[in-house]
Formats: sequence, C-alpha cells, structure tokens
Amino acid sequence: MKLSVVILNYNVRYFLELCLRSVEAAIKNIEAEIIVVDNYSSDDSCAMVKQLFPNVKLIENKENFGFSKGNNIGVSHSKGDYLCILNPDTVVAEDAFSKVLDFAESHTNLGILGCQLIDGRGNFLPESKRHIPTPKVALQKLIGNSKTYYNTGLKPNDIGKTNILVGAFMLLKQDVYNQVNGFDEDYFMYGEDVDLSYKVLKAGYDNYYFGETSVIHYKGESTLRDKVYAERFYGAMEIFYKKHFKKNVFISALVKIVLSLASKRNPVNESGVIIKKETIVISDSSEEELKNRINSPVAFTSNVKDVPSQAQVILDTEFLSYKTIIEFIKTTNTSKQNTYRIWVKSSNFILGSDSSIDRGEVVCF
Repeated sequence: MKLSVVILNYNVRYFLELCLRSVEAAIKNIEAEIIVVDNYSSDDSCAMVKQLFPNVKLIENKENFGFSKGNNIGVSHSKGDYLCILNPDTVVAEDAFSKVLDFAESHTNLGILGCQLIDGRGNFLPESKRHIPTPKVALQKLIGNSKTYYNTGLKPNDIGKTNILVGAFMLLKQDVYNQVNGFDEDYFMYGEDVDLSYKVLKAGYDNYYFGETSVIHYKGESTLRDKVYAERFYGAMEIFYKKHFKKNVFISALVKIVLSLASKRNPVNESGVIIKKETIVISDSSEEELKNRINSPVAFTSNVKDVPSQAQVILDTEFLSYKTIIEFIKTTNTSKQNTYRIWVKSSNFILGSDSSIDRGEVVCF
C-alpha cells in the first residue's frame, strides 16, 4: 500500500466529517487507507465514522492518550509505505496527496514533507515552516522578533528545505517514522511535531516545505487558545529543551524564564474587525432551510466572481471541488473582511472559522 492517512480525533465530529470527505476524494486514485484514532470523544464522532465512512479503519481508545500516543497507535495499525499525519480540522484538495507523493518519490534522503497551511479566512499560517526553536530563538520570539522562529527565507508558495514542520500535515516514509521511534510520548499535546522534526533531522534526513499544495487548517478545534493552552504549549517546549540541548545552568535558567513569561501572555486576537453585510451562497441550488438558519440577507449564485467584499461566503461542496474551495478562500479575501463557511449539503451543516486562535462555528439544520 502506498499511503496511510492517520487522523487523530477528539470531539470534533463535524470537522472530522468534512476532513474525511476531502481525504476520500484525494485518495481516489491512490492505493491508500484512512485510519481514524478517536481519543475517547464524548460526541458522536465514532458513530458518524461507522455510519458514513465504513471503509475507514476506526480505532476507539478508551481514554484520551494525547496526540503522541494516539498517533503512534494509529501508525501501528497502518500498512502504507508513506504516512500522512493529518489533523481532523483540515481540508485537503483532490490532488494534495498525489502532488506531495510525486515530490517525495523524486527526492532521496527525504525526511518529513509539509505543505502550505491556511486558516479559515485564507491567511497563511507561518508555522507551516519553522526553524529549530533554540532558547535564543524562543527569547527573540517572545520579544516580538519572529524572523528567526519562522522560516521567512521561503515564501508561502515556495518549495525548499526547512527544519521544523507542523503536525497538522506531515508526510514521511513509515520506515523513517519507525527509525526515530515516532512521536515521543513524553509530550501529551504540543511540541511533539517539533520534536519529531528535530529527531528526523538528527537522523540525517532533509525536511521539506512544499508550498504548491495548500490545506485549510482551522486550528484550535480540539482546544481553546487560552492560558491553559499557553501553559501546556510552553511546558512542552521545556521538555524539548531538556531532551535535545546540553545541560547548562545559564541556558536552563534562561529557558525557564522565557517559558514562564511566554506562558503568562494572553493570546492576541488575530481576527480583526469583521463587518458582514450579506451572505453569498455559491451553489447551483437554493434551499429555504439554509436561508432560515442565516441571520442576514442571503443570495445564491453559481458564479464565483459574484462575491463582494465584507460578505460571508458559503461554499457548497457538492457544487465546488475542494481544491476550488481552498484556492477561492486563499485568493479572494484581499480585503480581509470576507468570512467563509463550507456547506456539506448531504449532511445539512455548514462550518468555518474567522480566527486561527478561536474555535470555529458549526451550524446544523
């Protein structure tokens, strides 16, 4: 088997359904399997997978094992030459896997391959490509200098080597994953993708950023971006430093100070001012039930060019391909005033997110 897509889920039933629909479309012409590992969700995620996706291999954990162990469990059941570690709050294009696999097959000594991640409003997510977060780099990021933290030498659409990739989308050979013993289970949540990227580098492989493929990553769906998140994230980074950097009294003290200060910072609201004057639905149909669920004037159009600024745009997955939806969100929001929702018509829900630090919105009808 060429590819195993491993998706770790926790209480994001509707985002998971949308993700699985896009993944199924993307593996149509690939010898591949989808493995969903559920970390003891309290919603109906598992029932949904069983009902709607009978070909998906579902693993139901009886407790929440966290990100590292959950993914390691999924990989242990996989058969693919390549693995794709994928978040459930993502949407992939129909050609996403074929493009990254073609690139992977043409490069020797490949470690991990990542892609261009965008949020629910089309904004590029800079964590798609990062440098090694040394204590010095972490300190600079804390005081507002992110140039040494993010790999700004590569533009969003570029292709090139980078040190650290993000766990929302990671493609690598199963042999490489097993060689470095997969995700380190000392990390419950956060930091494990940095750790895996760094272990792969230390094993002598090259990590690559592939900017020709874009994936929507809504972020924050399994956890809120609050002070608890900050404490967990920076606590994970402390584990990373202890594991991979030489013990030094000064460096250890500096790390503790940096992480302590960083964990107490409140997340910045990145969403900006959103003025929604009207709702535009891009579809070839008009449904009264959808109109009744939207608290603003609704207009239907089948022309993607008929979209004004300062509007909420609803995109029908039965009318538009996932690739078209992703590119539309990525390229049309030049004013940063549009918001976007994806309409899964057959399941009667719409979802989306207006900020990369807050949970998104799901409307069922």
